[in-house]
Amino acid sequence: MFRLIKRCLVLGLFVVLLSAATVVWWVAQPLPMTLLNGATAIDLQVKPNATPLSVAKDLSASGVTVPGWVLFEWFRWSGEATQIKAGSYEIAPGLTPRGLLDMLTAGKQATRRVTIVEGWKFAQMRQALASAPTLRRDTDSLSDAELMTRIGRPGVHPEGRFFPDTYVYPKNGSDVDLYKQAAAQMDSRVAAAWKYRDSRTPVDNQEDLLILASIVEKETNHDADRALVAGVFANRLRIGMRLQTDPTVIYGLGDAFNGNLQRKHLRSDTPYNSYTRAGLPPTPIALPSEASLKAAVNPADTDAFYFVAKGDGTSAFSPDLAAHNRAVRRFILKQP
Repeated sequence: MFRLIKRCLVLGLFVVLLSAATVVWWVAQPLPMTLLNGATAIDLQVKPNATPLSVAKDLSASGVTVPGWVLFEWFRWSGEATQIKAGSYEIAPGLTPRGLLDMLTAGKQATRRVTIVEGWKFAQMRQALASAPTLRRDTDSLSDAELMTRIGRPGVHPEGRFFPDTYVYPKNGSDVDLYKQAAAQMDSRVAAAWKYRDSRTPVDNQEDLLILASIVEKETNHDADRALVAGVFANRLRIGMRLQTDPTVIYGLGDAFNGNLQRKHLRSDTPYNSYTRAGLPPTPIALPSEASLKAAVNPADTDAFYFVAKGDGTSAFSPDLAAHNRAVRRFILKQP
């Protein structure tokens, strides 16, 4: 009798060890899966408050050819089932059960990228996000004003309010979250730049900083010239001289601008025409870069009141109109 009991115990222990060894082996093997329609991975959407059992069943239904109850038992046996996080995941060939659970508990979602370019108008940003792959377009039907309300900024003009950068977003994430992130980034960059504001600059609030930086952004993409361009505008603002900057005129023309700025446009008054109106325009005209924000709070100490494009990406700066006209003849009219 004793021998029989001993043999049963040994056999039971052997079965347990064999089962444990089988699990250890299984969790290190690639999950079998079926990919449909040329897909390179299986998409899995884990909803908030999803149970481990529902996640296991969704995996099995989506193409992982392992019974849902087996996956659930693995989640439960691991002790990590309650740590699975909501999100959008991609289950790629070669992923093991151990790797799957690590991914789900760490919240390593499938991501995509979208780039918002420095100097873009808000309309261009909206177009970019509307065409971003796998980004859920929850704001498509909203006007600009409605969009700003949706992201918690009612009554705020959208131009210039979003920081140009490359953003990473979860697959099937909402564009609302990305707009919020870009707006928060701009707030942060403006506040950071403001801390280093030169007391001599005529820009005396963060709103005007954003406006001036957007003009600098549209006037030059040459980093060495940004502070000088800002210096010219600072000099003009100090003495009440009109800014006379073409990008503000072009912005004010809107869809009426066909790419050919004419003299009649400079005489056509709009709130953004800095040839007909003094001071800064009512809103930013583009998305300014961090470099332009820094230039706007720390403009160069220069005697220049004029500048003209040299045709190589840089500008020629002049202290008076006579010198400016000579620069125009040289660089624009190509006269000696």
